[in-house]
Order: sequence, then structure tokens, then C-alpha cells
Amino acid sequence: MAKIIRVEVLQVDLAPKVVRTDAIQSFVTQETPMVRVFTDDGLIGTGYSYTIGTGGSSVVALIKEHLAPRLIGRDPMNIEAIWKSLFFATHATAVGAITSLALAAIDIALWDLRCRAAGRPLWQEAGGAQEAVPVYTTEGGWLHIETAAIIDDTLAAKAQGFGGAKVKVGRPHVSEDVARLAALREAVGRGFEIMVDANQAFTVAEAIRRAHAFEPIDLAWFEEPLPAEDLGGHVRLAASTALPIAVGESIYHPSHFREYLQRDACSIVQADVARIGGITPWLKVAHLSETFNVAICPHFLMELHVSLCAAVPNAAWVEWIPQLDAITTSRMIVRDGKAAPSNEPGIGIAWDWKAITKRQAFTPLVVTG
Repeated sequence: MAKIIRVEVLQVDLAPKVVRTDAIQSFVTQETPMVRVFTDDGLIGTGYSYTIGTGGSSVVALIKEHLAPRLIGRDPMNIEAIWKSLFFATHATAVGAITSLALAAIDIALWDLRCRAAGRPLWQEAGGAQEAVPVYTTEGGWLHIETAAIIDDTLAAKAQGFGGAKVKVGRPHVSEDVARLAALREAVGRGFEIMVDANQAFTVAEAIRRAHAFEPIDLAWFEEPLPAEDLGGHVRLAASTALPIAVGESIYHPSHFREYLQRDACSIVQADVARIGGITPWLKVAHLSETFNVAICPHFLMELHVSLCAAVPNAAWVEWIPQLDAITTSRMIVRDGKAAPSNEPGIGIAWDWKAITKRQAFTPLVVTG
């Protein structure tokens, strides 16, 4: 039986490739907390999570001071037991983003270890349901970008084989959003999917109003129309429109997805593997969604989500937002509009440790027995 003998915690800060703005915020810096778990039989597993500009130091502190010490001496293959024990050890700060992001970095590292020990890629070790998953792009649809530029970028993505594109909504008046979306629909035609994302900006009344205005444009989904904590508002909205309602990037526990699904408050699930607390709970959300005949289309983290989407049968899309190019030597492979996961043992990400060392925000913190 292998045992964990060492844990390293570090952070890398990455600048976004493009300016990213939405209806409530800007993506300033990707703080990337990372965890390396070492075993006494020589294996190393690497995990990570992220923020969009704040909170990274809090995630690192929680891992270093409270979670990593609890890993020493444990069998890394007992992932379910470890996740549950760490969750309850920090129950006073759960459920919430900081704790989930910390748990995720550890859980992903443990899955990396499991896959390496088994000699299998994550997409097979976690299920092996699909060899490739359709891809849509978000990088050209940020809120500050003018309509003509969005159209040009989307047409270029369509020509490259992408099956869809996401556009941020939440301009001051509904007519502005409608004008942008109608122009884009006319340019790309009916066979190309358009997703829209409000980033939780609207009241219930305004979300219902905009959903009705968006319906003639034939959208794939209306994402985060309301604050994630407003379950009742989502119930009212979903009942009022034919548009699929998508939620998930700001939900931090599988039980909360259960509430949404039981109350018909959404029809697209967008669990984020970092914000839900890792691969272990992400898979539970994916399988839960399948029992409701609902697709999972995860938020962000394409380099990891491509393998998770390939692992489950109900994953419909991977979101194209490159984020790790500066610190990896691997790239997500896209052919004919579909992304294929890595077949290398592990989580499917080849880290560039020289680049990581140059960019790390501090000397790695080390926890041993």
C-alpha cells in the first residue's frame, strides 16, 4: 500500500490571453494554486484550481495549514475517503468557493496519481464514454467587444470547425443585447449554435423579459441569468421560457445541483471541476444530471474538462478558453469541431516545470510527516 509522504503547494499567476469582461466583472489575473502529492513508491500527482484575480492566497493557506497535513500517511487511492474527511475537517468554511477550490487542487492531484498508477488516461479511468466532444468558443464574445468584431470572430471559429460560440449579455438595455444577437444569428445562419451568458446580472423580472426577447434568435442556452443562490427565481424563469437555462459555475456542492434538477430550475448543468471541489464531486454531478436526462457542459478549464467530458455519456460541449498554454507543453486537440482527450496516463495535462518555476508567486510550501 502506497502512502503520501510529501505535499507541495505553490501558485502561478497567469495573464488572460484576451481582455475578458462580462456583465458584473473583469477577469484580471488567473491565480493558479497548484498541489503536488508525493508517495513513498515514487509517484507524483499534480492538481490545480484557479481564481479570476482574488482569493488565491486564501486557497493556498487553507491547503497548507489545514488540508495538506491531513494527507500525510494516507493511501492516495482512497480518494472518496480523503475527500469526505477533508470536507468535514473544514466544514465550518463549507460550502463555499475557497474551500471548494482548495479541495479541488488536492482531489485532482489524487486522481492524477490514480491514473498514473493504473497506467491509464483520466477519460478512461473515470468512465471512458466518448472519444471526442464538441467544442464551442467563448473568447470572441466578451461584453466589451463590438458587434462587428464578434461576428468576425465567430465566423472565423465556424470556419475552423467550432459548432458554437458564446456571447456575453447584460448591456444596459435589452434592445442592445437583441441587436447584437440578431446580427450574429443572421451572419452565422441557423445551423450554428449561439449561447448567451449573463453572469448572474439580472433580477427575475429582467431575466424573464430578456429571455422572451431572445427566444426568436434560437439560442442553445441562457447561462447564469440570475444569482446562483436564487433557486426560486430560476424556477420561475425556467417555467416562463422555452430557452434552456444553464447554471453551475457558481454552485459548490452536488446537493445544490440536485435541488436545481429536482425543481426543474435548469436544463443545462455547467459544473466547474475546480469550483465544485474536484473530480470526485464533478463526476457525481455529471451522473446525477444523466439521471434527469440533462446534459453537462462544464464551465472553463478546458484542458481538464475535455477528459472529464469524454468520461461521461451526457457531456455535450467543451468550452474553448485556453488558459494553461504558458505553463504546459500539451495542447487540447480539436478535429472537425470536436476535442479529443489525451491518452497519456494521468489527468491529460503535461506541465512545463521550467515555466512554472519562473512564474511561481512564491517558493513552494512543503508539508511532510
